[in-house]
Amino acid sequence: MEETISLKEIFETLKKRWRMIAGVTIGAVLLSAIISFFVMTPQYEATTQLLVNQGQEEQQNGSLEVGDIDTNVELINTYSVIIQSPAILDLVIERTEADRSYSQLASQVDVQPEGESQVVAVSVTDPDPRTAITLVNSIANVFQAEVETIMDIDNVSILASPDPGQVTSPVSPQPPLNMAIAFVVGLMAAVGLAFLLEFLDNTIKDEDDVEKELGLTALGSIPEIIASDANNAQSKTQGRSHRVQKTTETN
Repeated sequence: MEETISLKEIFETLKKRWRMIAGVTIGAVLLSAIISFFVMTPQYEATTQLLVNQGQEEQQNGSLEVGDIDTNVELINTYSVIIQSPAILDLVIERTEADRSYSQLASQVDVQPEGESQVVAVSVTDPDPRTAITLVNSIANVFQAEVETIMDIDNVSILASPDPGQVTSPVSPQPPLNMAIAFVVGLMAAVGLAFLLEFLDNTIKDEDDVEKELGLTALGSIPEIIASDANNAQSKTQGRSHRVQKTTETN
């Protein structure tokens, strides 16, 4: 027989286990804050822009056709691969004397086209903002110098270099965002855990559970008697008995 759960039962479950739900959610947010502020290393990002334009021969001839622009845009994908290749990054490591391997530097480099334009954005992330600027500038210069040999074409210009004054705030971690995600995930996990515990709890608590589990009609219920209440009731009974006895003796 398929079991159903009503909206009232959902609210009752949430109300019953609200302390656990709040505790798990707050714990997740606090854990995220501790990791974001004290465990994760801040990363700074420096970005330079490269312009893929006409070659020198086309510029001298003064001719520019739509097909030339389309070709330059298609070259951006090829250039993105070349920028992150050992042919470029190994030279960057050698010239900057960076204490890292090619794979480590490649993981720090991100190359993205700027929309449908002929501009390529090259970014480097590093715990040191000055190192990030040095590496991204070196990548741009090395690529501009080596692409003429690799592709037999000179059509790359450095459009913009990173400003040291702008690379002051880390791009990661982002504590507010991490804490917001932890809040949502922690709340969902806590609610799911609350319903799981409620589903696994098969104890009988009231007459409704008796009727539901045994299919019997409850005629009444006996409240739980606490020892202190029993003692108070006994004292009151003895007091009444003593007053009745005293009244009888008087009469």
